[in-house]
Amino acid sequence: MPPADTRNAFGYTLVIPPGWSRIPLKAGTQDAVKKIVDDAAARLSPDLPRDKVADARLELYRRLNASVKEARQRDGVDLYLPVEPMHGLLIAASIIVAKPGTARRDGVTGQDVLAQLLAGSAGSEPAEVDGSAAVRKERTLPADPAKGADAPSRHVDYVVRVPSDGADSGWLVVSFSTLGDGDPEGDFTEILVELFDAVMTTFRWRTE
Repeated sequence: MPPADTRNAFGYTLVIPPGWSRIPLKAGTQDAVKKIVDDAAARLSPDLPRDKVADARLELYRRLNASVKEARQRDGVDLYLPVEPMHGLLIAASIIVAKPGTARRDGVTGQDVLAQLLAGSAGSEPAEVDGSAAVRKERTLPADPAKGADAPSRHVDYVVRVPSDGADSGWLVVSFSTLGDGDPEGDFTEILVELFDAVMTTFRWRTE
């Protein structure tokens, strides 16, 4: 693992793929949601009846706000969603950047937490994100209609230690999930996972 980071991070930047949009979850959320809905409505056929356009807008608002609610429940600070078709398909995927509120026990260091993450989860491997120690976790979850998951999904998480030259400043979790093309182990889903890993190579801390 990389040596201890001596920077103080107060934010991050991330280069997202074309056709994706960011929804900030702390401020400006509804402005971002409205822009996505307006842009989507502008792409509809001008021949579509007005009532159908209104129905489509309401449904998109509902879906976006459901995603916002879920991301906030996971301590999310930003939500990224694909809002334009990719090779003719509008993919079901999301990226959530979260800053969990974790209580650190006395004597437990960031390296201890990384070791526990690596030891306690299949599919985990050490990683490095912009010079910070991290763990990458990958897993496939089965369908669970009782929890609103009607199809299996693929998940990749990067758990990244926030740089600090003082007290332990916690972790940032960047989570990707997708239904792919319905096959969580299929080639298209693999392409989406590779796309997310490529996005994570663009992650940079904003530091003092």
